[in-house]
Amino acid sequence: MHARTTISLLTATVLLAGCTGSASPRTDPTTATPATATATATAPAVAPTPSAAPAAVVPRVLTSGLQVPWGLAFLPDGSALVGERDTARIHRVFPDGRRTQVATVPGVQPGGEGGLLGLAVSRTYTGDRWVYAYYTAATDNRIVRFLLSAPAQQQVLLRGIPKAGNHNGGRLAFGPDGMLYAGTGDAGDPSRAQDTGSLGGKILRIKPTGGAAAGNPFRSPVWTVGHRNVQGLAFDAAGRLWASEFGQNTFDEVNLISRGANYGWPLIEGRGTGGGRYTSPQVVWATSEASPSGVAFAGGELHVAALRGERLWDVPLSGAQAGTPVARYRGTYGRLRSAVTEPGGRAIWLTTSNCDGRGDCGSSQDLVVRVPV
Repeated sequence: MHARTTISLLTATVLLAGCTGSASPRTDPTTATPATATATATAPAVAPTPSAAPAAVVPRVLTSGLQVPWGLAFLPDGSALVGERDTARIHRVFPDGRRTQVATVPGVQPGGEGGLLGLAVSRTYTGDRWVYAYYTAATDNRIVRFLLSAPAQQQVLLRGIPKAGNHNGGRLAFGPDGMLYAGTGDAGDPSRAQDTGSLGGKILRIKPTGGAAAGNPFRSPVWTVGHRNVQGLAFDAAGRLWASEFGQNTFDEVNLISRGANYGWPLIEGRGTGGGRYTSPQVVWATSEASPSGVAFAGGELHVAALRGERLWDVPLSGAQAGTPVARYRGTYGRLRSAVTEPGGRAIWLTTSNCDGRGDCGSSQDLVVRVPV
């Protein structure tokens, strides 16, 4: 516990157990044991026994039949845009469960963990109607914006993010400063994470119109360095940015993000400061318990969707300090990908990722689930 693991560049190319291994069985009884003396609590199954939990906290499946939903972003009316990684289709899902396809994004070239990834909606959407997407193209990962009525007329805001069969990152989130943040992966080359000249293995910060935001530490889109594969971004009530990160073989992480900080990959996996050169994570898990993807903030907690761990982790926050995580819905929905807070903050919406080749797709395919908080 609280161990520092030093990783050499030679061994750093070993594939992430959480994102490359097969999914844990849905009935996996393993108790989560993050390095922070994690407690667990398993919620009752939802559909078969709805009376087993208070009505106010019973999750509800809003829609099914999706194929690897990855990005999710809310529109001002409370409906959400949900993008499918491999088909590049965007659906509009309403709180009552209605769903309609509203666009297909051209230029997406799916493969491995690449495809149509993160989505975000302009903070001034009612006036400008911009939708933002992070996707894998023929030669790179890129960030674009477009109107749902004309997705082919894209504006490329940032190109040249390294792509590969895995570690493509992909999450987008607008910050309280109005800037667009993006989590990227090292695209299978760990050395990129420490190279400030590369966009891989970073958290980026750009203007809504494209280009590096003012105040960035490296006079580039780069905001922080030393990441392996960032797939979750969320701002808390005080405007602090938190990010989830896939580890390699030992520790997955939740990090509190600070301007210009170095989070250690590939020199450190899990906790360790390297003599003060690196920022240590606030939460660590064994990779079998997490493989954390989407992160949402609601009810004073971070809610972290786990892929290989097949559970939702609730992480209480006390200011800038994360507390002891608690697991919910272990195995209930399978692999969890996205977690986004709905307008008003009364619930989070989750997407599953059981049809990505590493889970049990089943006849219902992938889901969108509303979870009250």
